[in-house]
Amino acid sequence: MTVESHLDGLTTTLAGLRAQSSRIHRWGEHLARLLVSGGRVLAAGNGGSAAEAQHLTAELVGRYRDDRAPFSALALCAETSSVTAIANDYGYDQVFARQVTAHARPGDLVVLLSTSGSSPNLLEAVHAARRAEATSWALTGPLPNPLASLADDALALPGQACNVQEAQLVVVHALCEAFEAALPSSMRRAS
Repeated sequence: MTVESHLDGLTTTLAGLRAQSSRIHRWGEHLARLLVSGGRVLAAGNGGSAAEAQHLTAELVGRYRDDRAPFSALALCAETSSVTAIANDYGYDQVFARQVTAHARPGDLVVLLSTSGSSPNLLEAVHAARRAEATSWALTGPLPNPLASLADDALALPGQACNVQEAQLVVVHALCEAFEAALPSSMRRAS
């Protein structure tokens, strides 16, 4: 692969993402309703997708663009003591599911990021979300994949894993744009 072919691949993935803009707007509106009413976001992923899960929760607890109230969002992959204890005692497949079971309440949102859509620990987490009566969203690579088919809603992107992972950052920022735009004006303050 050359630099040029890598960038061409990213262009294709981003074109696929542009086609998902209406979904991102819907997700941002749902997220605003959920968080304003006291709900919580739990996010998880492996590797680079774990970094984007943390990025999403940091934007919600901190801020994306404008100063506003903090909202409840936890990156399950960043809970290193929980992850390592659960992996040791229950197996790595359970590292997110056990945390979802502990933290998710009915109506909460579980966001699962995966370039392959086939990571066993994320598949277990989506099952745990369903048992907790939480909504699950998947950000994945190309369809078909098990995670997208199990989640309540999925944003699946075309392309190689590296390009999908790069586009996940764009999804996080676009979702934050839609979320902050959907907040009641009384909750938004210009920076």
